[in-house]
Amino acid sequence: MTLELEMDGFKLRLSKNKTAEIQQATTQSNKEEIQTTNQIQTTQKPIQLNPQNVIKSPLVGTFYAASTPNGKPFVEVGSHVKKGQVVCIIEAMKIMNEITSPYDGVIKEIHAKNGDVIGFNHVLMRVGDANEK
Repeated sequence: MTLELEMDGFKLRLSKNKTAEIQQATTQSNKEEIQTTNQIQTTQKPIQLNPQNVIKSPLVGTFYAASTPNGKPFVEVGSHVKKGQVVCIIEAMKIMNEITSPYDGVIKEIHAKNGDVIGFNHVLMRVGDANEK
């Protein structure tokens, strides 16, 4: 099941499938910036981890560290993560959205607590390599 909405340069796609992506482009300049970023990323393989490798919230909602109230958190500081691994859930309008890591590495910092209200683009976590302090 998929819902798509597009108006005034804003595009939103919601899907019940775990592999669906949420895409947002507010202006043509943002689209060009995204294309430029994608071109840079494809030429810089492999991506080197640095202190700026952060996982940001793609939407506004409530942060949950685990899938159930008394469950074990998806990740903790020091946890090894792989690209695509679920690291938390953001609830928005009674829909649980799994947030995945765009990086391989180790969780160095977690910037949200269970139940915190999270804004768009809020930094949730920082991922570093295993040798970083």
